[in-house]
Amino acid sequence: MIRAIAIPLFAIVLAMALFGLFVAAVGADPIGVYASIYRAAFGSVFSWENTLVRAAPLMLIALCTAIPAQMGLLVIGNEGAIMLGGLAAATAGLLLSGFAAPIGMLGMAIAGIVAGGLFIAAVGALRHWRGVNETISSLLMAFLAFAVFDHLVQGPLRDPSTFNYPGTYPIDDAFRIGMIPGLEVHWGLVIGIIACVLAWLLIRYSTFGFALRICGNNLRVGQMAGLPIGRLVLISCGLGGGAAGLAGTIEVAAVLDRASSALHVGYGWSGILVSFIARHNPIAIIPAAIALGGIRASGGLLQRSHDLPDATVLVFEGIVFLVVLWSETLYGRGPIFRLRSRHGNN
Repeated sequence: MIRAIAIPLFAIVLAMALFGLFVAAVGADPIGVYASIYRAAFGSVFSWENTLVRAAPLMLIALCTAIPAQMGLLVIGNEGAIMLGGLAAATAGLLLSGFAAPIGMLGMAIAGIVAGGLFIAAVGALRHWRGVNETISSLLMAFLAFAVFDHLVQGPLRDPSTFNYPGTYPIDDAFRIGMIPGLEVHWGLVIGIIACVLAWLLIRYSTFGFALRICGNNLRVGQMAGLPIGRLVLISCGLGGGAAGLAGTIEVAAVLDRASSALHVGYGWSGILVSFIARHNPIAIIPAAIALGGIRASGGLLQRSHDLPDATVLVFEGIVFLVVLWSETLYGRGPIFRLRSRHGNN
């Protein structure tokens, strides 16, 4: 579809121009900065590996926003879901210590998915039965999740040997997720890609996905058709939260080996941006996550080469997010954005 490609592309180009003005204002060379971002993200095999490691959780976390969005819901509590999912997975891993590796890994995955799914499903329940705006409730519940996570990780579940990043005791080495042969990238990348493909198939070709899209386009039509609105809200939110909880599980099992405050690195907020760039299309989430993963991977090089703080990449993300949100208002406006292809696609 012409608009589905043209408007996001226009938004990204505009965001790059604004970010270029920002770095120029602080005394850096915009062209040099963009060259460094490209080098750090895609300039070598090591750069690609670094990018893909960061892209893996973003794919799953973006689904936390993308799946409920099919129902017309705007959920932004992704960061809370990933942290509770990681904490539940680490706890399950400790409780299952001594069991066979497949049992331990499966138990961790189930615990993470259930924790994240129930967390976001609660947002859907508040929306459907109490009329609480899901954007506000998911944001506020994310801060509640931070508080619960910090209390447990820095209190009852803390390993006394952890200092800079307080965390739980490490999980059994047998429960760790290994690397893809020939790459320094863990199997979480494959899981993320598979999850996006399955989500796309579910939304595009199942009766459940068709019902979601009907309600997302016009809730009143869905009600008139007799669709189970409450069930659809709970399931869509639960699936999205489960994906984010699985991302937390993978971070624990593949990167951190425990639930620690290092989980709170902003992946949840970046996942929201990935979903919006992809316009909540699960297949488009894959390249969007890789692109944003590359941006996140470039912070260190920007600091070394241009004397810019690591937070510079967060400024870039913020500008992209604001411009992408603004670009949503362009749909249907002006001759360019109303353009239809000759084959009748929007």
